[in-house]
Amino acid sequence: MRKISFYGFIISLVFVLSSCLKDKCPYTESNVKAPDSEVQKVEQYLESKGITALKDQSGLYYIVEAAGTGKTPDVCSVISVHYTGTFINDQVFDKTTSSPIKFQLGGLILGWQKGLKYIQTGGKIKLFIPPSLGYGNQDRTDDNGNVVIPANSILIFSLELTDVQ
Repeated sequence: MRKISFYGFIISLVFVLSSCLKDKCPYTESNVKAPDSEVQKVEQYLESKGITALKDQSGLYYIVEAAGTGKTPDVCSVISVHYTGTFINDQVFDKTTSSPIKFQLGGLILGWQKGLKYIQTGGKIKLFIPPSLGYGNQDRTDDNGNVVIPANSILIFSLELTDVQ
């Protein structure tokens, strides 16, 4: 009888501790702002294309295409998205296939963290991300060492937020 009580206690303790760990989020909201020079380049791009977008205080520009009706993500959320990432020359550098992909929002580039707070589950948004809110002055390479995203790139993401946990 004592063994059963002891094992029951251990199982309960593990359950309680693991549920506490799930509530711990290592991410905090960032207040990084893109430098004026980067923001001006994004503004020049938008103007050259005749695009009207809203500006976040960080220097991110965005267009809410559909607000959505579900939960709004924060940096501790696990999100599921469909997305396409392009450069200002319209070249696609990454996109999801048929299934949405899951990420912890706090582990992604600041442009996504700043922009996705403007929509809810089911929403669609287009983000125009200055380099400092993207990958900055570092080339992003694939597993073979090929540059996928050159340093100091302005990134454009079309995103559909399919789930927020």
